[in-house]
Amino acid sequence: MYVVATAGHVDHGKSTLVRALTEMDPDRWEEEKRRGLTIDLGFVWTTLPSGADVAFVDVPGHEKFLGNMLAGVGPAPVVLFVVAADEGWQAQSTDHRDALRALGVEHGIIALTRSDRATVDRTAEIRGQLADTPLADAPIIPVAAPTGDGLEQLRQALDDLLAGLPAPDAQAPVRMWVDRAFSVKGAGTVVTGTLAAGSLRVGDSLLAATADGEKEVEIRGLHSENTAHKSLGPVTRAAVNLRGVDASDIHRGDALLTPGAWRMVESFDVRRTFGAELDGLPDNLVIHTGTAGVEAHLRPLSADFARLSLAHPLPLRLLDRFVVRSPGGRHVVAGVETVDLRPPELNRRGAARHRAEALGAQESFRDPATYLRRVGYARLEELVRDGFDTAAPPAGIISFRDWWIAAGQVMRWKQALTDALHSHAAAHPLAPGMPRKAAMDALDLREERLLSLAIAAAKTESSDGVLRLPGQSVDLGAAERGVAAIESKLKADPFAAPEADELAELGLSTKELAAAERAGRLLRLKQGIILLPSARDEARRRLAELEQPFTLSAARQALGTTRRVAIPLLEYLDSQRITRRGEGGQRTLR
Repeated sequence: MYVVATAGHVDHGKSTLVRALTEMDPDRWEEEKRRGLTIDLGFVWTTLPSGADVAFVDVPGHEKFLGNMLAGVGPAPVVLFVVAADEGWQAQSTDHRDALRALGVEHGIIALTRSDRATVDRTAEIRGQLADTPLADAPIIPVAAPTGDGLEQLRQALDDLLAGLPAPDAQAPVRMWVDRAFSVKGAGTVVTGTLAAGSLRVGDSLLAATADGEKEVEIRGLHSENTAHKSLGPVTRAAVNLRGVDASDIHRGDALLTPGAWRMVESFDVRRTFGAELDGLPDNLVIHTGTAGVEAHLRPLSADFARLSLAHPLPLRLLDRFVVRSPGGRHVVAGVETVDLRPPELNRRGAARHRAEALGAQESFRDPATYLRRVGYARLEELVRDGFDTAAPPAGIISFRDWWIAAGQVMRWKQALTDALHSHAAAHPLAPGMPRKAAMDALDLREERLLSLAIAAAKTESSDGVLRLPGQSVDLGAAERGVAAIESKLKADPFAAPEADELAELGLSTKELAAAERAGRLLRLKQGIILLPSARDEARRRLAELEQPFTLSAARQALGTTRRVAIPLLEYLDSQRITRRGEGGQRTLR
């Protein structure tokens, strides 16, 4: 299916034309039929000579209903622009042209209606009005709906245009802007919209993004052109029966989304694509994209760049296009496009001007290099979600597992980690190193896997959950004298472990003893027994001279020590698989 929206001045025959093309009435409301004036969106369809299925979204032309018109053309990829041959270009012709230009609609046909009443050739006038727009070279087809003149030529022109359109991406994440929501007895909530990309399937789980937040919903059923379907692909007019949301809680301007594929954005930077300079606009505006019309606060950065803050978030991507108008205004004042969905704060004097200069210097807003140099790093899935070009990492960007990281960020992590380790060693000389959690806090990291990149860059030693500078040793400080005294005593008598009061007299608490052990100076056994690290090999040598197996008493005598030392020493040797305990408490040297 193809979807085409109408556009053009009020009473130039848009509804009459699509009625003649489809033999269906696009006016849904009694008031529209009574007044002969389209007020809201209408939906009709037909089959072209080639067999192509085309649906029309008929929009109102009156200036009072500009918001409804924008909701109709917002999601549509193609426009049928109507100009009456007897009246020519009019005020709403200009507004609709500007709206299409702002929204980036590139494909269309100009229908010159009421051609049977023409008194002058309108071609040059229309070409002049459409100059410098994507529709500048659109075909102009004279038609007279009441007589049928030109309708076959228009159908053929539509066929030719639609056949040349780029194929929509059926695998893309879904963002279907809602243009109607209602309840059907026995079925529940139904929403309709134009599915421009992605696919819908019965049973799919989606998010309904509304002004009040996001709701999880499930597709109960799908219809298109009054026919039930198990699945729908782009581009399609879709009616979606939803489970999980009441019809009163979802409205025009809301959207159905693939979960996790869209960022809900409330504040972002934009670039002017045409129209009034942004620094001359009022602070409070209404912006339109898709079927949404949202109040926004504008903070100008320059004539061409501004920051928009929305009354409620919208699901957006880079280079999404917007129509800008004043609150209550009936005219399009400008067009803008998103250039940064996560902009920096503007807190300092002159920040707005510097921000505009930075944006103006960017060659491409979809190149993630500039963004990553500013924020340091981001998950690849976040870059994809925002609409960045992620085919390959640009120069200066490192791909590491799930992240893309600016090379400068790695250097900053390296320096920050080195500084933090120096500071920690100075403040905690007896500590074995800096805990990994403390290192993450120092680098302001929330992902431990990124810490490994900083560790590698800084050539940091990592063991037992702590980090140390290369070659860093424990500084025993004031404990050095006491540890040296213990070493001297044990060198003379290897198993004469000091008593607790002797350790206390030397100022050696558990903290100092642990530091000395980490430094490789002492060996701590159970029950507070302190020996030298060489005691292990000395014990093995002496026990080897005993008849195997040996008793605790024999071991104590060979070691020249007491039960207080011998028992925890033998248990330590057991744990080190130097000795093996057997029946009756006897042991054998392995």
